[in-house]
Amino acid sequence: MLLTCSSLAAQTPQVVPTDTDTISSITDIEELVVTSRRTPGKISSTSPVQTLSAADISKLGIQNMADAVRRFAGTNVKDYGGIGGLKTVSVRNMGAAHTAVGYDGSPVSNCQAGQIDIGRFSLDNVGTLSLAVGQTDDMLQCAKLYASAAVLGIWTEKPHFDNGNPYALRVKMGGGSFGYLSPSLRWWQKIGSRVTTSVDATYLRSDGNYPFTLVNGNLVTKEKRNNSEIDSWHAEGNVYYTLPANSELQLKGYYFYSKRGLPGAVTLYNPVSTEKLWDENAFIMARYKKTFNSQWSLQAQAKYNYGWNKDEETGPQFDNGVYRATHHQDEWYLSATGLYKPFSTLSIALAQDGTINTLNSTMYECPYPTRYSSISALSARWKMSRFTLSGTLVATFIKEKVKIGNPPDDISKLNPSLSFSYKPLEDHLFYIRAFYKNTFRVPTFNDLYYYRLGSRTLRPEKAREYDLGVTWGNSLFPAMDYLSFTLDAYYNDVDDKIVAFPTTYAWRMVNFGKVRITGIDATLATAFTLPAGIDLILSGAYTWQKAIDVTDKTAKNYKNQLPYTPEHSGNASVIVETPWVNIGYSIVFVGKRYYLDQNIPVNEIAGYDDHTLTLSHDFKIGKCKLALQGEILNLTNKQYDVIKFYPMPGRSWRLSGTLYI
Repeated sequence: MLLTCSSLAAQTPQVVPTDTDTISSITDIEELVVTSRRTPGKISSTSPVQTLSAADISKLGIQNMADAVRRFAGTNVKDYGGIGGLKTVSVRNMGAAHTAVGYDGSPVSNCQAGQIDIGRFSLDNVGTLSLAVGQTDDMLQCAKLYASAAVLGIWTEKPHFDNGNPYALRVKMGGGSFGYLSPSLRWWQKIGSRVTTSVDATYLRSDGNYPFTLVNGNLVTKEKRNNSEIDSWHAEGNVYYTLPANSELQLKGYYFYSKRGLPGAVTLYNPVSTEKLWDENAFIMARYKKTFNSQWSLQAQAKYNYGWNKDEETGPQFDNGVYRATHHQDEWYLSATGLYKPFSTLSIALAQDGTINTLNSTMYECPYPTRYSSISALSARWKMSRFTLSGTLVATFIKEKVKIGNPPDDISKLNPSLSFSYKPLEDHLFYIRAFYKNTFRVPTFNDLYYYRLGSRTLRPEKAREYDLGVTWGNSLFPAMDYLSFTLDAYYNDVDDKIVAFPTTYAWRMVNFGKVRITGIDATLATAFTLPAGIDLILSGAYTWQKAIDVTDKTAKNYKNQLPYTPEHSGNASVIVETPWVNIGYSIVFVGKRYYLDQNIPVNEIAGYDDHTLTLSHDFKIGKCKLALQGEILNLTNKQYDVIKFYPMPGRSWRLSGTLYI
């Protein structure tokens, strides 16, 4: 997000003297400096796309993936408190199961729960974080990402080398409040001219037992959060192989393990929780990409994913005083996408995914399901000088087998999408865009098979997205590097929403829900190059959203705002880069919400604003660089809940030092 400058020094080439040729002098040519302004990114896309770079994440003091995602307009992050609390994301209030998470272009899945805990992803090796609503401009993506209502893209940093070195080493140590400690190591290595490797390893631990104020009627007491500790390990390795004839291969291995306490709800006088969660996830992936010529391209992926978790809780309400459950998931995944450009104005892509998912669980009467999924996506894009039109048709077929009982019905669906972007003024970066997308989400294994709660007759939850927006970018005067603005109005409706509904003897999962969502997302970003080597970067986002339940006209919650949905939310940030110190300041604000269906005062959760201040500076030590950074989180020490009865930490601090070799 800074002004890009390149220095080009021209010299006379070295000449080997001959008997008849002598060099009388060498002429120095004056250095030529070429400057270019960075064009505001993503304003020309046919659907809303927001991004955060690794530099943005670092300079704003963003401490985890949930805090980063909260910076995107239109997101609703559920945070169950502290570093160890679960964190899930819903985009434009369609539910976490409608948001796909891609890790280096490969979809991350959880067939059991249907939603991804984004808190387990480390920010230390993230190069770019993006959020695309509707359809992205990447036509070589896999079919599963084509089929999703929104995609959170996590792209790890690819090795790059400075000063001609064949290696790069980064050692980082971070520490802070509540027993936070997080060392990490990154090693990049070039092997020959075609192979580069990367290894990343991170350890994180925290007591997480932060203080909070417990208000119970007229009684106010000082308490400490219980059962918030976490220990986690993350490691991954990559091999990048540049093959002859415009092709490349990436091999990735990933491992994550954590043991954490799940801080429970603080109700009445009881702040105690005993629930523990162990998570283990590993996958191996291969991705091959080849450009045959200017017309044909291919990308193929293969992946095996292993997931395991154990949930344990003690208490007199359980037989023998303890509840314990383990779950094991396996996934085999294949994907291939071909791109054909018959003309310079037309691109056509066909993507095909095949997936096998299995679940083994100790839950009572587990049917040991196996799910076979096939997703095909045919897309086309027609791009003229000022007009872009894109369309996609996704075909999904899902079949399941179970060892106990009868399987649910097969699922076979076609889902279209259409988007366009128009630039009415040839000499101005001003665009009008719109899209329509039809998607659905499959019932999860828990929805279908959970003991007494699940129902095998569930239908898929259907969603339709409509969006109309404008984008604009410019530079108004020489000191301004860029100014970009986006404004999108949207309408979504969700039918056959899968909810837990009370029956005569127990709660059951049923298709009983209709949701209508109307909203506006706005973003603004600008940067300035000031005298004395000072750069100023400003950005902000705002969301207005009305998400109402229209299931039953006779219900007390008819046309009430959905639980945990603020009508107003947003964020703002400023980064000041100077030769002496870099300063980052950001604020996230969320309006009042309701934690139950009825919008009455007793169900209200107060709004909040969370401030973060960051100071950093880089030091040169010979050929190495040392980056020091200090952060103050929740600067105003405001106590608030994201989820009712799950208090968030107050003011805290964090220090980190990073050595680049």
